[in-house]
Amino acid sequence: MIITKYSLIGAILQCYPESKECFQNMGMQCVSCPSSGRETLEQACREHSQDVDVLVDSLNRFVNG
Repeated sequence: MIITKYSLIGAILQCYPESKECFQNMGMQCVSCPSSGRETLEQACREHSQDVDVLVDSLNRFVNG
């Protein structure tokens, strides 16, 4: 799976539940937010004032080794 800033948080967590660590390492508690299932990484990072590129890189490293 290739993750982009347009990927949905819910889809990522459904396929890779352990990836929640990547979110938590950036101070994002998206795994517990009810709206996260329909939110893109870009939207969540904007909401939490985080760099989407850093999160995308972290998730791709986690998912793809």
